[in-house]
Amino acid sequence: MGHSSANMNKTDKKLAFKIYLYLGALFITSLVVSNLIFQKFFIWQPFGDVTIFGATLFEISVGVLPYPVTFLLTDLISEIYGKKSANQIVVAGIFASFFSLVIVWLASVSNATEWSPVSNTMFSDVFGNTILAVTASMMAYLFAQFIDIQVYHFWKKVTKGKHLWLRNNFSTFFSQFVDTCTVLLLLCSFGEIGWDKFTGLLISGFIFKIIIAFLDTPFLYLLVYIMRKRFNLKLNQEITLES
Repeated sequence: MGHSSANMNKTDKKLAFKIYLYLGALFITSLVVSNLIFQKFFIWQPFGDVTIFGATLFEISVGVLPYPVTFLLTDLISEIYGKKSANQIVVAGIFASFFSLVIVWLASVSNATEWSPVSNTMFSDVFGNTILAVTASMMAYLFAQFIDIQVYHFWKKVTKGKHLWLRNNFSTFFSQFVDTCTVLLLLCSFGEIGWDKFTGLLISGFIFKIIIAFLDTPFLYLLVYIMRKRFNLKLNQEITLES
């Protein structure tokens, strides 16, 4: 059974498109910001001081804070607007991220004045590894997001649009593991992080993302409910943005 498209009037189509743009803006902002702030690490210790393979449990980059939002948004867009619209947002996010790299590079090669509040050294300390790290992150992200969308729609087809919690969590668990593993492999290979921290950071990052995935499930249910009610969508119906 394929997905059916909702029949909407002109006003509803405009509103649906506007919401899609706002969701896309949130997605791109979360993605770009996560890549710019990733170099700061913090420790979250809800279970006390626990060490795994030489790394403190939940010793993670602040970049993971906005990053799970991108998976929540792609799942929401996949559910309401369909696979094609979700893929378009992913491609737009990749373009925005690489464009941000160009801006960071131009800023880094511009020599600071003597009175500049931010010196060349300070700027380099904060953004010096951004180009390399964002490149690694984008490669991981490219795999993870497309996998997330593919797995999400696989389970949506299998369950015939039912059991939203299942496809939301299964797709996110798998794609987040791919993302975490890939970016750590690349960063360790480039010498940005020592190999001795690989296993610990992988486990910590993945467990943290699983917790976030569980926590965002009620929000996905709420947002899907609001969207379905507003646009009178039946189970398994999607909004087609093309005219």
